[in-house]
Amino acid sequence: MKKIGLLSDTHGYLDERICHHLTGCDEIWHAGDFGNAAVAEELAEIASLRGVYGNIDGQDVRRAQPLVQSFELEGLRVLMTHIGGYPGHYSPAARSLLTQEHPGLFISGHSHILKVMPDPKLGLLHLNPGAAGRHGFHKVRTLLLFEVLGGKIQKLQVVELGPK
Repeated sequence: MKKIGLLSDTHGYLDERICHHLTGCDEIWHAGDFGNAAVAEELAEIASLRGVYGNIDGQDVRRAQPLVQSFELEGLRVLMTHIGGYPGHYSPAARSLLTQEHPGLFISGHSHILKVMPDPKLGLLHLNPGAAGRHGFHKVRTLLLFEVLGGKIQKLQVVELGPK
């Protein structure tokens, strides 16, 4: 069993609430738009970090983070990218990756809109953790916490971090 903290769209902003909720996680996953490499470095001090770069990330982040993460954890195939869409509205690049990779979990960020949606057509769960940072149109900052065990997501929890 692995405890995961999932966030996105920090846009260079981390506060004590974010760090508090991620403490105790086995891994932190960041779905892009870190904002700067310092955010990634601080998150990696809390737990093992897996991330992807987003459209606002500069070369400092892009050198350290890939465009796409594809991996297996505890029997769950995971695909993560920043701009991917959601069930019924995937980006063309994401649709192609989903067809090739057949993940059980697809993660994207970018929209700043929290989404937890099954895709029965592709047999996967889609997660977008919303935005944990202060930049953007969202009103409430969010992240997700969950456990992965036996190829399944368990104890999924939305954490509201407060107003931006």
